[in-house]
Amino acid sequence: MLNNLPELPDGLVGRREELAHVTAALGRHRLVVLTGVGGVGKSRLALHAAEQLARSGTRGVAWADLWPLTSDRLLLATVADALDFADHATAEPLDALCGWLTDRDVLLVLDSCEHLSAACRGLLARILDDCPAVTVLATSREPLGMDGEHQVVVDPLPPETDAAELFRRRALETGTGPVAADDLGTVVRLCRRLEGIPLALELAAGQLAHRTLREVEDDLGSRLDLVAESPVAGHFRHRTLRTTIGWSHELCTPAERLLWARFAAFRAPVDADAVRAVCTDDVLRAADAERALAALEQKSVVSRVDGRFHMLDTLREYGRMWLGELGETTRLSERHAAYFLRRARRAHADWLGPAQIEAYRWVSSAHADLCAGLEHFLATRPQQALELSGVLALFWSCCGHLRETTGYLEEALALTDRPGAVRTRALWALGVARVLCGEQEVAHRLALECERQAAAQGETEGTLHAAYLLGLVHLMEGRPMAARFVVDGALESVRGRPFDSVGRVLCRLVRIFGLTGEGLREEARREARELRRGCAERGEWWTRSYADYQLALLALFEDRPEEAAGHATSMLDGKRLIGDSFGIALGLDLLASALAAQGAGEPAVAAYGAGENYWAAVGHPQRGTPELGPVRERYETAARSLLGDSGYDKALLDSVLRDPEAVLRELLDRTT
Repeated sequence: MLNNLPELPDGLVGRREELAHVTAALGRHRLVVLTGVGGVGKSRLALHAAEQLARSGTRGVAWADLWPLTSDRLLLATVADALDFADHATAEPLDALCGWLTDRDVLLVLDSCEHLSAACRGLLARILDDCPAVTVLATSREPLGMDGEHQVVVDPLPPETDAAELFRRRALETGTGPVAADDLGTVVRLCRRLEGIPLALELAAGQLAHRTLREVEDDLGSRLDLVAESPVAGHFRHRTLRTTIGWSHELCTPAERLLWARFAAFRAPVDADAVRAVCTDDVLRAADAERALAALEQKSVVSRVDGRFHMLDTLREYGRMWLGELGETTRLSERHAAYFLRRARRAHADWLGPAQIEAYRWVSSAHADLCAGLEHFLATRPQQALELSGVLALFWSCCGHLRETTGYLEEALALTDRPGAVRTRALWALGVARVLCGEQEVAHRLALECERQAAAQGETEGTLHAAYLLGLVHLMEGRPMAARFVVDGALESVRGRPFDSVGRVLCRLVRIFGLTGEGLREEARREARELRRGCAERGEWWTRSYADYQLALLALFEDRPEEAAGHATSMLDGKRLIGDSFGIALGLDLLASALAAQGAGEPAVAAYGAGENYWAAVGHPQRGTPELGPVRERYETAARSLLGDSGYDKALLDSVLRDPEAVLRELLDRTT
């Protein structure tokens, strides 16, 4: 069952009636929108409602954070990613997503829609029309204004009860100890002054590490009095929160205020290395930034989960405003983009070694910031945009970001025509993405252009990459001999050791696929084992997984199902570590065939059913190199004969209706 909810924060204070109301509304309405002022707790309430539904196990739940998006360019991609739809389809993106969602019973949560309300209306209108089993829960400071929208206004917490309890808990977290009984009256008065707004309460409580409760009340109270007397228009609660944020900001040291502003450049949770690299300089030195970061965490301006630092979007907005006041917006955007380009280069350099899995995980966690870096470079330095999109391509193409890959590559290629290794790699990356979308003719043209560029520049690695792409096109079109001819020529012209470069390893992989397709099985097996062994010694998983693919296929050709199951399981382990839905779908087909060959009918059909879900999630029917098709047909027939038509159909339906990840885990547990 789909469930990609963020980690649930500490227990919800109060909100029992609101939670029950939202839960009931989701049973009656297909679009429920939580509205309220910033910092009132809309996201937390939505998360608890979604988590409650997920625990019931009755439907899938998908969570999409929209606050990192500065425009609607990545809205559809963000929603598709939340839904685990790794779009490899050639159809229009929204058509492909709605086609996949048509029969799926899913709660889709869109958090922070207010800055993209028009785009959200268009997207949700189509999803709700075309996908009758989908329900949407959205959070926004204002209603979306759609037909059928059920609005739930999220009010602040009651000052005398829930607000005081939240304040007490946050005060305890600052390390000041429990609030004394004599101070409870002061706490309630302060909660009234802060209108019961949770974020304001947390910021006020965060100051108790350095100030007494009486000082907080007096200082903040005087400021709120001025706000109350001010004739400036605006909802009083908005002004109360803004005043509290401003007060908290003023009580920060200069270093803390500067770090607050600079931290606002980030779009997603980041580690301390990113903070140091982007936010420090001669004015804010590393040691000062480290102390400032710890202080901002204590003051509830930033939070930390699993070693990564995060700032709420309301506080980020305030930081961005001050960044502009300081005249540093452009400079920080440049530093931010440059840092993520450096980290992406490092991930690319680590691709063939023991840090490969860590590199995939980093690229996944940094997705929003990498996109922000690309947007900045497209507007200012298209050559850097071309480089960044090119080095990300191997990671993004197999992990559900094909649309972003092709979009950024095409835009950057159109903005700069400088020849060289960066352009050659970008052409290659775009070609690989096109192969994965099934667009072989376009990929073939890109492979030839990549080959010409590499030859003109004398790029040996570009020559190998071009040969890999052209060989891949030949393989997918059923020409294994042509594929082997191309890569053999490149390997011969660019001398080196087996693991000298990524391009050489990729060409070796295509050669093994070609040998299998030609029926040269003994040679294919020997080279696949050699390649797999070298990858295992280096801690590399992507290539190793495809070596396992070939070894499983060869074992099935020769009626060695136990060996085939072992290699299919190993392939699935690797693809799960990487997050490669396309590879998982292929691996499940192989495992299903191996299980059917062993006479294990029900597990085989369970694997076929989970595979169908994964194939649907990449927007394609079953694919793979041509020699896989007859294997599938043979063993699907075998599984049907083992269970009978009705037994097969029932087992397949049962598997298709289950969470494919749960089925996959059960299958792997069974075969290991």
